[in-house]
This record gives sequence, C-alpha cells and structure tokens, in this order.
Amino acid sequence: MLYVKFKEKVDNFLKRFNSHNSNIRKIMMHNELEKIKNMSRYQNPKSLIRFGYKIYSQNDEDGIISEIFSRIGTTNKLFVEFGIGDGLENNTAALLLDGWKGLWIDGSTEAVHTIKNELNKIIKCGKLKVVNSFITKDNINELISREIDTDEIDLLSVDIDGNDFHIFNAITCINPRVLVIEYNAKFSSSLLFCMNYNELHIWNGDDYFGASLKFLEKNIEGYCLVGCNITGVNAFFVREDIVGDHFLRPFTAENHYESAKYYLSNFVSGHPASYKTLNNSL
Repeated sequence: MLYVKFKEKVDNFLKRFNSHNSNIRKIMMHNELEKIKNMSRYQNPKSLIRFGYKIYSQNDEDGIISEIFSRIGTTNKLFVEFGIGDGLENNTAALLLDGWKGLWIDGSTEAVHTIKNELNKIIKCGKLKVVNSFITKDNINELISREIDTDEIDLLSVDIDGNDFHIFNAITCINPRVLVIEYNAKFSSSLLFCMNYNELHIWNGDDYFGASLKFLEKNIEGYCLVGCNITGVNAFFVREDIVGDHFLRPFTAENHYESAKYYLSNFVSGHPASYKTLNNSL
C-alpha cells in the first residue's frame, strides 16, 4: 500500500515536471522565433520572414503565403497540394477558411481515408477534392487534370520528401502563379544538389532528399525565388510575369537562403488543430 501511494506521488511529480518543461520549451521557441524575425536582415519591408505565422502549416508558411497573395492578388483561389499528411498540418488547409478550393493528393491510404471521413462536408460540396495515389512523373499530370479543369491556378505546394523537383518539372497541365516547394537546407546557398529521380523513393530520414535551394533557383524556369520560411523547410517562388516589384531582390539563393532550423519546427500556435473547424468552413 505504501509502495502504491509512493508510486502515485512519483508519477504525479513526473507529469508536472514534464508539463513544466514542455511549457518552458514552448516559451523558448517563441522567443527564439521572435528574435530571428527582429534581425536587421529581415527589416526590409519586402522581406517575407516578418510576415510568417502558423494556422495549420507546419511552420510559418501560412503567414508567408497570405502575404504573397496580398501583394500579387488572387485570380481563382484554386490550389493543388501533394504531400498533405493528415490534412491538419499543411500549406493549404488554412486557405479553406478564406474561400479557397483545391485538390489534395497523398500516397497514404490511411491518411486519405481519415481526411475523407473527417472532412466529408467540404468534400461533398466540392470545396475540396482528395486523391489517394503514390505520385510519379508519369502519373502526376493525369492525377491533377482528372480533378482540375483549368490551366492557371493560384498556388501549387509540393512536399513529398524526395522527388519534389522532378515531379514539379514534369507538370504541364497547370500553370501555378505561386509555387511552394520543400528544399534541402543542409546544403548552403551556393551548392548545387538534387537527388536522382527514383520512382520508388521513400525518405528514411537522412540527407538524401530533394534539392538544394541553389539548384531550385537555377532550374525552376519561369519563376523567381522570393523567399524561404524561417525554419529552412520551404521555398517560395512567384511566376516571372507577375512578380513585379513586390518582393526583395535579388531573387537568388544567396539572398533568400534560410539554414535548417528544424529544432524550431512544429512550434505551437493556439489550441490543437481540429477537423471540425475545417469541415465547417463552408
């Protein structure tokens, strides 16, 4: 009996201790993010870093995407995103709250099944289409064109932890105004790196994935690199014909590169995400 009571006290102490440490970590992450945002290099009004914030994105991508479209405007508020995870932490979920429509594609049968069940209302009304498929260069155009019947869309987001550039480069059925694409921030702003295309590639957590920012800058034709997010995960490109004077020049990796700050990823923003909120965004 004494042992049981002692164990209960120890367990309760550990819970409070872990909760306390978790709160301290959240505060430290928030302070570090604010410290970075206030650095002199980001004070140019055309820099995107200061505008970053999180609603449903993994990091601060939601705010950056919103700022980009506040500068260039929208046309049809149509998006395509592949590599969507569970649907509660990606680059386009928050857009559903602002009158956007679009297509999600993911290779996880389990994740897509959950999304179709939990977001049934907005799927049924046509606001969101969700497709379960492993993406390759050979099938990407068919997957998109089967669901999207217009050439120009406002936003394309690519995050599949590997063949990102190769898949984007194979797309001919749509002409996005803005592109968000994951880059491999391990490689500095001057290095050219891109993994070889492998249709069966599945990322195992090492550094063999994607492409360096410099490679993307040099090889994504028709687009200008206008910024990266604060944790060094995603790069943002705007089509050359609409980039105008809205963004910070030069549009180079040397100017916009953000190093890998993955230790700041998945920071907390408000209460936990809920499918209910998205499903009622009609």
